[in-house]
Amino acid sequence: MDLFKYGIVSLLCLASFNVAATERWFNQDVVDYGAKLFQQNCAVCHGVNAEGTKEWKKTDANGNYPPPPLDGSAHAWHHSIPQLARSIKEGGIKLGGVMPAFGDKLSDQEVLAVIAFFQSKWPDEVYKVWHDRNMQ
Repeated sequence: MDLFKYGIVSLLCLASFNVAATERWFNQDVVDYGAKLFQQNCAVCHGVNAEGTKEWKKTDANGNYPPPPLDGSAHAWHHSIPQLARSIKEGGIKLGGVMPAFGDKLSDQEVLAVIAFFQSKWPDEVYKVWHDRNMQ
């Protein structure tokens, strides 16, 4: 699958034009590919549907926060695509978190597909706010 053709080009086109709130930068092929990658790499911590853990706002016995939802109900929507990609590639360990880095496992295109998958879970109103902040 050529994600550059389907994902990156769509992202660049949408960034150049003011689009309706429900139009997303990705298409279903990218979401499907991202879903496969998410299940292989992320679901064990963030949940099959990017729902995170139930008590994600409370620290565990070691003082660490559990994996948050990525489905638009937590803070992921506050971040741009480059910020989300950096979090996936570099992880959170160097910042005091526990998320491992995936930079050696996932290519840039694969990271974008993972982001497309969990952004596909975001309600339209959440996506619109994110879009208006990041894609203008």
